[in-house]
Amino acid sequence: MKKLFFTGCVFVSLFATAQQAEPLDTVLLDTKIPLARKNSGKVISKITKEQLEARPGASVAEVLNEVSGIEINGARSNDGQNLAYYVRGGRNRQVVIMVDGVQLNDPSQIANDYDLRLIPANAIEEIEVLKGASSVLYGSGAATAVINITTKKTSEKDIAATFTSTLGSNRPTETEAKNSKFETFTNNVNVSGTLNKFFYNANFSNRYTDGLSAVAAPADSTRFESDVFDRFNTRLNLGYKFSDSITISQFVSVDKYKADFDDFDYTDANNQSITEQIKTGGHFEWKYKNGTYVFNDSYQWIDREIVSGFPSKFESESYSLDTYLNHRFTNNFQAVLGLNVNLSEFTSFTIPFGETTFVEQVHADTANFDIIDPYLNLVYITDFGLNLNAGVRANIHSVYDTNVVYHFNPSYNINFGNNTVKILGSYSTAYITPSLFQLYDPQFGNEELMPEDNRTIEGGVEFSSGKNFRVSAVYFNRNEENFVDFVTIDPENFISQYQNIDETFESSGVEVEIFGKIVENLTASANYTNTQTDERFALRIPEHKANVAIKYTLGKRATMGLSYQYVGEREDRFFNPETFENETIALESFSLLNFNISGQISKNLRLFAGISNILDTEYEEIYRFQTRGRNVLAGFELKF
Repeated sequence: MKKLFFTGCVFVSLFATAQQAEPLDTVLLDTKIPLARKNSGKVISKITKEQLEARPGASVAEVLNEVSGIEINGARSNDGQNLAYYVRGGRNRQVVIMVDGVQLNDPSQIANDYDLRLIPANAIEEIEVLKGASSVLYGSGAATAVINITTKKTSEKDIAATFTSTLGSNRPTETEAKNSKFETFTNNVNVSGTLNKFFYNANFSNRYTDGLSAVAAPADSTRFESDVFDRFNTRLNLGYKFSDSITISQFVSVDKYKADFDDFDYTDANNQSITEQIKTGGHFEWKYKNGTYVFNDSYQWIDREIVSGFPSKFESESYSLDTYLNHRFTNNFQAVLGLNVNLSEFTSFTIPFGETTFVEQVHADTANFDIIDPYLNLVYITDFGLNLNAGVRANIHSVYDTNVVYHFNPSYNINFGNNTVKILGSYSTAYITPSLFQLYDPQFGNEELMPEDNRTIEGGVEFSSGKNFRVSAVYFNRNEENFVDFVTIDPENFISQYQNIDETFESSGVEVEIFGKIVENLTASANYTNTQTDERFALRIPEHKANVAIKYTLGKRATMGLSYQYVGEREDRFFNPETFENETIALESFSLLNFNISGQISKNLRLFAGISNILDTEYEEIYRFQTRGRNVLAGFELKF
């Protein structure tokens, strides 16, 4: 880690401000330029504040699981279950997670991915999702999706406070449990305000769940002991608005969770995973006549400990910054010139067989790399309906040679009355470098690994009629070379290693989304995803997946919602401890039905309740791991 570089960047990052969410008819993520939705060459998915409020008690992963093209495996299981991000046939290392415009990662994770279990849903203002290869704007790893999470806005009052509390049951299906005790508790406090030019935002959150085992008990066995998940989050953001054009802020956050889990041979165990994170950073924004200059940064310390029969500890540090200038040359032509930096390192410890104390296994002096990427993106909007979005990026990696990625994304609008038809297409490349774990782990690492190369082609159409109706259909085809896989090189001695494989991976599919206002108080939305992927890489990815949501507003004080999700058949792979071989098994399709209702009792008090998995469907999302049955929740939101 470059300490002097970090010190300088922290000084610059003192000039910052909180990110502001864009209106629904405006998108930002695909160009870093606020554009009318019709002028964007992508279909951007947004999860709004209202949609989040309609799913009280749901985790970030559960909410994202309702977006077309996304399957987050583990989101329907015990809260402590590891999460797998499957987007367009990809894996965790091909999805970029950002919070307030800053890319987050954990260098000690196998895939260098960021753990969504660290983020409380009730601290979020909105989530924006961009699918497809986006390495030009978001760097290594942005091969299948970019997920940008925007935290709660600051109140314009001197002081405003929101208290939210939810309690609910947390049980498997009725076939395995007879009781429905309240064993899920979620609490959040947010205090914010604006005092002249100074603004502040403080957030505290806790989530505790019990009652659900990680591994499902066999049919001929009693119910396994439940596994607890316990998370605490605190975040403080302070800022100052010098003028209408310059504002500054800096944040610091502390996040920690403890998650119980069971053994890999599907037996009950008192294992525990403990993750602690300290994060600080900020955002600087300067608006001038013809553009905007932005500086985002974040520094993270993450400690992880695995308490099990194979104990281990990890200490990682990462620094990320993204700074760019958006300049408007004419009303039709804009450019973004930027620099993205990521500095990562980790140290790992383990207890050797027969010993009782931790011994350093990998040191940060070895396990580290730097990525420094300049990029340029151009947006041209013509007067006759044609829109062009194109960019190029140089990936300058301390371990690998410089690699260039690019994208070209044209779209064309046909307007008639209040209706717009948008025809879009794109060709984009992405670059995924191996993680520090894959490179330097003494048991499985391979320093000869080469980066993966991705190419994505998209084509589609979107029709919109004002703000009351929108339907879109997008076809994608993704090609991947130099895929990094976990390969068994000596079966007799159980020796495996990460290696690039010669086969070319390909996935394709269709994503359909529809939204409509049926009558004055009734809206409906639905999406369908078809994913075709090579058999070797189809693990836990459904070929067919659909979501439907209906919302009915009772006057101005109450809303009711009904949501349905269908997940098609998938294949799973597991290690058989009796045969010592990996075996493949088919997981059946399943459907889930959920209901929620909320009512504004007074100006300050809102009550809400919900039932998930109404039909108490029994299903598996991971072979022999537990999932939630019918559960109820209730809670309140108090505002001052």
